[in-house]
Amino acid sequence: MLSEQSAATVRATLPAVGAAIEQITERFYARLFDAHPELLRDLFNRGNQASGAQKSALAGSIAAFAGHLVEHPDQRPDAMLSRIAHKHASLGVVPEQYPVVHEHLFAAIAEILGEAVTPEVAAAWTEVYWLMANALIAIEKRLYEESGGQEFREWEVVGREEETADVVSFRVRPVDRSPVRGFRAGQYVSVGVKLADGARQIRQYSLSGAPGEDVRQFSVKRVHGGTTPEGEVSGHLHARVRVGDVLQISEPYGDLVLDGVAGRPLLLASAGIGVTPMVAMLASLAADGHDAPVTVVHGDRSPADHALRVDHRAYADKLADSDVTFFYERDAEPGGRTGLVDLSGINIAPDTCAYLCGPLPFMRAVRGQLIEKGVAPADIHYEVFGPDLWLAA
Repeated sequence: MLSEQSAATVRATLPAVGAAIEQITERFYARLFDAHPELLRDLFNRGNQASGAQKSALAGSIAAFAGHLVEHPDQRPDAMLSRIAHKHASLGVVPEQYPVVHEHLFAAIAEILGEAVTPEVAAAWTEVYWLMANALIAIEKRLYEESGGQEFREWEVVGREEETADVVSFRVRPVDRSPVRGFRAGQYVSVGVKLADGARQIRQYSLSGAPGEDVRQFSVKRVHGGTTPEGEVSGHLHARVRVGDVLQISEPYGDLVLDGVAGRPLLLASAGIGVTPMVAMLASLAADGHDAPVTVVHGDRSPADHALRVDHRAYADKLADSDVTFFYERDAEPGGRTGLVDLSGINIAPDTCAYLCGPLPFMRAVRGQLIEKGVAPADIHYEVFGPDLWLAA
């Protein structure tokens, strides 16, 4: 994939670019939004921009992609590209936007690195960029074809359920009453709302209902301010959206799905709002008659904070062979455990296929415990809500 000459140049310059990548991405976004303010207003997550999370995620993905090409010039990191492409498709990203990104990203590189960006260096990193961009464009094209298009549709809210003090579930159906496409358990949709200042902000929410229903359900945790910005969209949905209101919603996307799991033992581990895709997975497994062992683990502050707790337990109980353990930091009920999620006392077969969703520290800890128990890293799958900062770690 990467030419031999460019591979040598990228290998030699990767330490310098890597050391400055956060400065480069910060300057890139400043240039991009100066030239195209509508992108910040109507496409990019303003909260992630304010917190710096998106900058770190972009930096991590560029460095990871370039590093992979240097080590494996004839391969591409498909797992990373797939995750990014699904997020792009859920936002409606189009090929015409990639040259715009290239223009401002490479202007930022030249501005930060100065004379170190020789024509040879610029050509090598341009090759890296377009290898990544063209791969994403191809994957996104396929995703749009499979989903029926990139347009957001209007969906009417037909149900609203207060799950906890901070989590609400919305049930929606198409305004035009057209058939509801199926989705794969674990996928998410993008929800676009018009805010008070006129901005159209978009956020992704996992589908938390059972696949195959004629309505879709997604659950939203209110993001409170503090060390990070208050959630604009989650706050709007909690405070303003009621039954009868109309939302702009994308088709389902996401690659944390149950692939090739028939007959295999599974672990579904979640924490906090990471429970949402797991409930949909359990519903799907129950409907499919999955008969291999399924270990269900969840961590939360308390039972009262555990969203979809009744469904979580009920779907697991429908399985032929399931083991459920809920960990709570306080007020644990009989049968539950007090403290953070700990797999040390839970039987995990080495050939287990694991699915993780929750805060990054939780997923890193669980992944480490699984590897210690002999689970293959390739069999550990995860979903990050928001920018994928795992790559930036």
